[in-house]
Amino acid sequence: MKLRVLPNEPQLDFFGNRDRGWSEKRPIGPVCAASARAYTLAMRRTSYEQMNCSIASALDVVGEPWTLLIVRDAFYGVRRFDDFQENLGIARNVLTARLKKLVEAGIFRKTAYRQRPLRHEYRLTDKGAALFTVIVGLKQWGDRFGPAAKNGKPMDLVDRADGHALDPALIDALTGRRLELTNVRAVAGPGAVQATRDFFDRLALTRSSQR
Repeated sequence: MKLRVLPNEPQLDFFGNRDRGWSEKRPIGPVCAASARAYTLAMRRTSYEQMNCSIASALDVVGEPWTLLIVRDAFYGVRRFDDFQENLGIARNVLTARLKKLVEAGIFRKTAYRQRPLRHEYRLTDKGAALFTVIVGLKQWGDRFGPAAKNGKPMDLVDRADGHALDPALIDALTGRRLELTNVRAVAGPGAVQATRDFFDRLALTRSSQR
Protein backbone atom coordinates (compact mmCIF):
# COMPACT_ATOMS: atom_id res chain seq x y z
CA MET A 1 0.00 0.00 0.00
CA LYS A 2 1.36 3.42 -0.93
CA LEU A 3 0.81 6.25 1.53
CA ARG A 4 0.60 9.75 0.08
CA VAL A 5 2.11 12.51 2.23
CA LEU A 6 0.20 15.78 1.94
CA PRO A 7 2.54 18.75 2.53
CA ASN A 8 1.48 21.41 5.03
CA GLU A 9 -1.64 19.44 5.95
CA PRO A 10 -2.30 17.83 9.36
CA GLN A 11 -2.06 14.07 8.91
CA LEU A 12 -4.80 11.66 9.95
CA ASP A 13 -4.13 8.49 11.82
CA PHE A 14 -5.79 5.13 11.05
CA PHE A 15 -8.84 6.13 13.09
CA GLY A 16 -9.35 9.49 11.39
CA ASN A 17 -7.83 11.60 14.18
CA ARG A 18 -5.58 14.51 13.35
CA ASP A 19 -1.92 13.99 14.24
CA ARG A 20 -1.02 17.07 16.28
CA GLY A 21 2.70 16.58 15.73
CA TRP A 22 5.51 16.12 18.24
CA SER A 23 5.60 19.77 19.28
CA GLU A 24 2.06 19.58 20.68
CA LYS A 25 2.49 16.29 22.50
CA ARG A 26 3.37 16.19 26.17
CA PRO A 27 7.07 15.36 26.74
CA ILE A 28 7.77 12.15 28.61
CA GLY A 29 9.08 12.94 32.04
CA PRO A 30 10.37 10.52 34.72
CA VAL A 31 6.87 9.64 35.93
CA CYS A 32 5.55 9.04 32.40
CA ALA A 33 8.64 7.04 31.48
CA ALA A 34 8.21 4.83 34.54
CA SER A 35 4.56 4.31 33.68
CA ALA A 36 5.50 3.40 30.13
CA ARG A 37 7.99 0.80 31.38
CA ALA A 38 5.40 -0.67 33.75
CA TYR A 39 2.84 -0.77 30.92
CA THR A 40 5.31 -2.52 28.61
CA LEU A 41 6.08 -5.17 31.22
CA ALA A 42 2.41 -5.71 31.96
CA MET A 43 1.55 -6.11 28.28
CA ARG A 44 4.17 -8.78 27.54
CA ARG A 45 2.45 -12.04 26.71
CA THR A 46 3.05 -15.26 24.87
CA SER A 47 -0.22 -15.04 22.95
CA TYR A 48 -2.62 -12.39 21.67
CA GLU A 49 -5.47 -14.92 21.69
CA GLN A 50 -7.60 -12.92 24.13
CA MET A 51 -7.42 -9.72 22.08
CA ASN A 52 -10.50 -8.89 20.00
CA CYS A 53 -8.35 -7.87 17.01
CA SER A 54 -7.76 -9.60 13.68
CA ILE A 55 -4.29 -8.03 13.38
CA ALA A 56 -3.33 -9.52 16.75
CA SER A 57 -4.73 -12.91 15.68
CA ALA A 58 -2.55 -12.81 12.56
CA LEU A 59 0.54 -11.87 14.58
CA ASP A 60 -0.13 -14.84 16.84
CA VAL A 61 0.58 -17.04 13.81
CA VAL A 62 3.17 -15.12 11.77
CA GLY A 63 4.57 -12.57 14.21
CA GLU A 64 7.54 -14.57 15.47
CA PRO A 65 11.05 -13.90 14.13
CA TRP A 66 11.82 -15.75 10.88
CA THR A 67 8.22 -16.80 10.21
CA LEU A 68 7.41 -14.29 7.48
CA LEU A 69 10.80 -14.85 5.86
CA ILE A 70 9.98 -18.56 5.66
CA VAL A 71 6.64 -17.66 4.07
CA ARG A 72 8.46 -15.27 1.70
CA ASP A 73 10.74 -18.06 0.54
CA ALA A 74 7.72 -20.29 0.01
CA PHE A 75 6.36 -17.66 -2.38
CA TYR A 76 9.70 -17.83 -4.19
CA GLY A 77 9.11 -21.55 -4.64
CA VAL A 78 11.23 -22.99 -1.80
CA ARG A 79 9.63 -26.14 -0.37
CA ARG A 80 12.25 -28.30 1.30
CA PHE A 81 13.75 -28.00 4.76
CA ASP A 82 17.39 -27.89 3.64
CA ASP A 83 16.62 -25.23 1.04
CA PHE A 84 14.89 -23.02 3.62
CA GLN A 85 17.80 -23.50 5.99
CA GLU A 86 20.48 -22.78 3.37
CA ASN A 87 18.80 -19.66 2.02
CA LEU A 88 17.92 -18.13 5.40
CA GLY A 89 20.89 -19.29 7.47
CA ILE A 90 18.45 -20.05 10.28
CA ALA A 91 19.28 -22.52 13.05
CA ARG A 92 17.80 -25.92 12.25
CA ASN A 93 15.97 -26.23 15.56
CA VAL A 94 14.35 -22.81 15.08
CA LEU A 95 13.36 -23.69 11.51
CA THR A 96 11.86 -26.97 12.70
CA ALA A 97 9.77 -25.16 15.30
CA ARG A 98 8.58 -22.49 12.85
CA LEU A 99 7.63 -25.00 10.16
CA LYS A 100 5.77 -27.11 12.72
CA LYS A 101 3.74 -24.11 13.82
CA LEU A 102 3.01 -23.07 10.23
CA VAL A 103 1.74 -26.57 9.45
CA GLU A 104 -0.40 -26.63 12.60
CA ALA A 105 -1.81 -23.20 11.69
CA GLY A 106 -2.76 -24.41 8.21
CA ILE A 107 -0.33 -22.06 6.42
CA PHE A 108 1.76 -24.94 5.05
CA ARG A 109 0.84 -28.46 4.04
CA LYS A 110 3.52 -31.06 4.81
CA THR A 111 3.79 -33.75 2.13
CA ALA A 112 6.25 -36.56 1.58
CA TYR A 113 8.30 -36.39 -1.62
CA ARG A 114 10.52 -39.40 -0.80
CA GLN A 115 9.87 -42.54 1.22
CA ARG A 116 13.35 -44.04 1.71
CA PRO A 117 14.65 -42.14 3.51
CA LEU A 118 11.46 -40.25 4.37
CA ARG A 119 11.66 -36.63 3.28
CA HIS A 120 9.00 -33.92 3.34
CA GLU A 121 8.36 -30.65 1.63
CA TYR A 122 6.21 -27.73 2.70
CA ARG A 123 3.64 -26.29 0.30
CA LEU A 124 1.53 -23.19 0.78
CA THR A 125 -2.16 -23.80 1.39
CA ASP A 126 -4.85 -21.36 0.28
CA LYS A 127 -4.62 -19.87 3.76
CA GLY A 128 -0.88 -19.43 3.33
CA ALA A 129 -1.22 -17.98 -0.17
CA ALA A 130 -3.52 -15.32 1.30
CA LEU A 131 -0.44 -13.86 3.05
CA PHE A 132 0.83 -12.72 -0.35
CA THR A 133 -0.50 -9.18 0.12
CA VAL A 134 1.19 -9.00 3.53
CA ILE A 135 4.55 -9.95 2.00
CA VAL A 136 4.09 -7.45 -0.84
CA GLY A 137 3.18 -4.69 1.62
CA LEU A 138 6.31 -5.38 3.68
CA LYS A 139 8.40 -5.39 0.50
CA GLN A 140 7.05 -1.98 -0.52
CA TRP A 141 7.77 -0.53 2.92
CA GLY A 142 11.29 -2.01 2.87
CA ASP A 143 11.91 -0.69 -0.66
CA ARG A 144 11.04 2.79 0.58
CA PHE A 145 12.57 2.86 4.03
CA GLY A 146 14.80 -0.20 4.50
CA PRO A 147 18.62 -0.09 4.24
CA ALA A 148 18.64 -3.14 1.93
CA ALA A 149 17.17 -0.96 -0.84
CA LYS A 150 19.53 2.01 -0.53
CA ASN A 151 21.14 1.11 -3.88
CA GLY A 152 17.92 -0.04 -5.51
CA LYS A 153 15.25 -2.66 -4.94
CA PRO A 154 16.73 -6.10 -4.20
CA MET A 155 13.69 -7.75 -5.83
CA ASP A 156 11.00 -6.66 -8.27
CA LEU A 157 7.59 -8.08 -9.08
CA VAL A 158 6.78 -8.61 -12.76
CA ASP A 159 3.81 -9.86 -14.74
CA ARG A 160 4.05 -13.58 -15.46
CA ALA A 161 2.65 -13.17 -18.96
CA ASP A 162 4.77 -10.37 -20.41
CA GLY A 163 7.38 -9.60 -17.73
CA HIS A 164 6.54 -5.92 -17.28
CA ALA A 165 7.28 -4.45 -13.84
CA LEU A 166 4.29 -4.22 -11.50
CA ASP A 167 3.40 -1.43 -9.08
CA PRO A 168 1.06 -3.01 -6.49
CA ALA A 169 -1.58 -0.85 -4.83
CA LEU A 170 -4.25 -1.45 -2.20
CA ILE A 171 -7.68 -0.77 -3.68
CA ASP A 172 -11.32 -1.11 -2.70
CA ALA A 173 -12.83 -4.11 -4.52
CA LEU A 174 -16.20 -2.39 -4.93
CA THR A 175 -15.15 1.01 -6.28
CA GLY A 176 -11.60 0.40 -7.48
CA ARG A 177 -10.45 3.42 -5.48
CA ARG A 178 -6.92 3.37 -4.11
CA LEU A 179 -6.91 3.14 -0.31
CA GLU A 180 -4.60 5.42 1.62
CA LEU A 181 -4.25 6.45 5.24
CA THR A 182 -5.95 9.75 4.48
CA ASN A 183 -9.19 8.29 3.03
CA VAL A 184 -10.00 5.35 5.33
CA ARG A 185 -11.25 5.10 8.89
CA ALA A 186 -11.35 2.13 11.28
CA VAL A 187 -14.71 1.44 12.95
CA ALA A 188 -16.12 -1.40 15.05
CA GLY A 189 -17.01 -4.43 12.94
CA PRO A 190 -19.75 -7.05 13.39
CA GLY A 191 -17.42 -9.24 15.45
CA ALA A 192 -16.42 -6.50 17.89
CA VAL A 193 -16.99 -7.25 21.57
CA GLN A 194 -18.35 -4.53 23.84
CA ALA A 195 -14.89 -3.37 24.96
CA THR A 196 -13.84 -2.92 21.34
CA ARG A 197 -17.05 -1.01 20.57
CA ASP A 198 -16.42 1.24 23.58
CA PHE A 199 -12.90 1.90 22.30
CA PHE A 200 -14.15 3.02 18.89
CA ASP A 201 -16.91 5.09 20.50
CA ARG A 202 -14.25 6.96 22.48
CA LEU A 203 -12.31 7.56 19.28
CA ALA A 204 -15.41 8.94 17.59
CA LEU A 205 -15.89 11.39 20.47
CA THR A 206 -12.25 12.43 20.18
CA ARG A 207 -12.70 13.09 16.46
CA SER A 208 -15.78 15.21 17.12
CA SER A 209 -13.96 17.31 19.74
CA GLN A 210 -11.04 17.97 17.36
CA ARG A 211 -13.20 19.40 14.57
